[in-house]
Amino acid sequence: MERLSIRSGSITLGVTEQGVGPPVVLVHGFPELAYSWRHQLPALAEAGMRAIAYDQRGYGASDKPEAVAAYRLDELAADLVGLLDALELERASIVGHDWGSIVAFAVAVLHPERVERLVSLNVPYRGWFCGFPTLDVIAAELADRFSYVLDFQEPGKAEAAFAADPDRWLRRIYEGVAADPGFLTDEEFAVYRDAFVAGGIAGPVAYYRNIDANAALAAPYADAELTMPTLVIPAGRDPVLPASLVEGMERWVPDLRVEPIPASGHWTQQERPGDVNRILVEFLAP
Repeated sequence: MERLSIRSGSITLGVTEQGVGPPVVLVHGFPELAYSWRHQLPALAEAGMRAIAYDQRGYGASDKPEAVAAYRLDELAADLVGLLDALELERASIVGHDWGSIVAFAVAVLHPERVERLVSLNVPYRGWFCGFPTLDVIAAELADRFSYVLDFQEPGKAEAAFAADPDRWLRRIYEGVAADPGFLTDEEFAVYRDAFVAGGIAGPVAYYRNIDANAALAAPYADAELTMPTLVIPAGRDPVLPASLVEGMERWVPDLRVEPIPASGHWTQQERPGDVNRILVEFLAP
């Protein structure tokens, strides 16, 4: 397993890769790191693939711009495309989870020629690549599931809560949407805590402060199809993204495969690594 710093456009990304063969880029969500793919990197490498995971901007070993607008979805998608360019990869399969899936969908719609195969853990695609409706819609119709999104809008509020008690702040997020609250060992949890204590959470919560800007960006592409072979792995015990949301996805994804993991909560690749590895290898192996 090799750890690198790679320049993607104006951003330097912390990258971990393992193996040789057809490339697979793994994109993490909130609040995670490339480390969240620690179980998948060796499994994909052993199956004959080049597995590449990176810390998204604002996270871990990657740059952390101060401006909220630096975390718009077009910037995040450009990071992934720039990473492919820097590694001299014309195409790659992309695997995303949570916000990583949103970034993967954006690249698949805006740059389909760069995507060999597409995988989303937990997050459905319903013709709207930015993942969220506008804040007004969330407040009026979805506040029961996405109240945290509304809480994150107030500048400094989440940052202050995190700074007051990082362990409690992170554990509430991880344990609150896990099927098994003990899915992380103390040592694994410490990797996340130490990274966010060092780098802060202003960048990660800024993703949510661009939801309306992202909706405006996605509007011209409403109802866009995903044209590449696509796999979705719903989690049966994810309270934020119910598995039922994949129903009807064929309207926008003609070449769709669905492989549910009924026992998993939100942190699928960490809660059920064996199941995820098996499904990924079956779908992606050369």
